Amino acid sequence: MQSSVIGKIDKARRYAEEKERVAITSLTTTFHGDHRDHSVTYQDGTWSCSCTFFPDHGMCSHTMALQRILDPMLPQ
Repeated sequence: MQSSVIGKIDKARRYAEEKERVAITSLTTTFHGDHRDHSVTYQDGTWSCSCTFFPDHGMCSHTMALQRILDPMLPQ
């Protein structure tokens, strides 16, 4: 393997450990729930989910789980 590629792999490994380097500003993902898949989005500091609970409560287990996972990378 070329030394430049090895350097990039090492750098990527270090970056992956320093989650504060990443600031997520928008995200669209599929969340595999217990009963079905849900579309979860994050845009301009606002979460949205296609599950039936979210519209009435402005949050759900899917958005809360993603907040926990992504916390170091979300704007405060």
